[in-house]
Amino acid sequence: MLFSPLRRLIAGVASVAVIIVVWFALQYFPLGGSGKLVMITVRHGDSMSTIASDLHQAGILASPFAFRVDSLLEGAPLVVPGVYEFAQGADYSNIRSILSGGPNVPQVNVTPGLTIKEVAISVAGQVGNSFASTFLADANLAASASPYRPQGTLDGLIGPKLYLITPGETPAQLLAAMQASFAREAAAAGLGPSTVVLGLNAYQVVIAASIVEKEGYYTFNMPKTARVIYNRLAKNMPLQMDSTVLYALGLDGGRVTPSMLQTPTPYNTYLHAGLTPTPICVVSLEALSAVLHPPPGSWLYFVLVNKDGHMAFSNTYQQQLAQEAIAAKAGL
Repeated sequence: MLFSPLRRLIAGVASVAVIIVVWFALQYFPLGGSGKLVMITVRHGDSMSTIASDLHQAGILASPFAFRVDSLLEGAPLVVPGVYEFAQGADYSNIRSILSGGPNVPQVNVTPGLTIKEVAISVAGQVGNSFASTFLADANLAASASPYRPQGTLDGLIGPKLYLITPGETPAQLLAAMQASFAREAAAAGLGPSTVVLGLNAYQVVIAASIVEKEGYYTFNMPKTARVIYNRLAKNMPLQMDSTVLYALGLDGGRVTPSMLQTPTPYNTYLHAGLTPTPICVVSLEALSAVLHPPPGSWLYFVLVNKDGHMAFSNTYQQQLAQEAIAAKAGL
């Protein structure tokens, strides 16, 4: 009887220990779980504590604390930023394995300035050539159904965004998501399929915006670049935009040579007045806004004059020559 309090203490401690062991075991090896596939995004700078909290909120693990303890005991995995897919109720070993393996959800980053073919190359790098080939073929079909009535291509009519390619998603579904993204961007800029601005229909607005995207490059150049396009169109002057020549040649950037300027293509705006037949790239909200709301001005020329990306805009060819001399001295 003298030892009964001690026995009770020992029994109590043992019971608590058993409960703790069972609790941790259930965290490590869950008895159930829906098995539903869910995704989380790991961002640059996320700590293991943040990742554990996100996993918990997504229903992937029961206890962020237990997972942090597991990471201390087993060694925290080196986690690369990106999107990860897990099954709800996965055990810790599986979660660690997925995190250590890097992002497992394919994603395609569509940025302003890309062509649909360049997007397809990115798609191929994520999910293979077969998917990408179907993606391009479906893009041609989708173009024929677009309310913007494009000329056989979806160039310019997909929205810039980071797209996840989820399991089972088809190329047609991915394209539909890209077109929906463009529709939202266009609406935000004030553009719809029936829009007419300064003599340009909606599709021509996108064409002009794509040229602004490539030529202006930086958002601070885009409004005046848009005005140059309008002014040249009004005077029936060739646009003389290098980016249009490069597009026809399948090139992105670089110097345009004299021989390139003689390339007989409808995209050669040195040989042909007016806009190109189609957009030449994905457009940003800023490029669309620049074409929809160009500033007043009589500029007809522009040239890059310093290495921070700023361009000089001129009303006359003589002024343009003077700016080109400044650019040459700057090594541009």
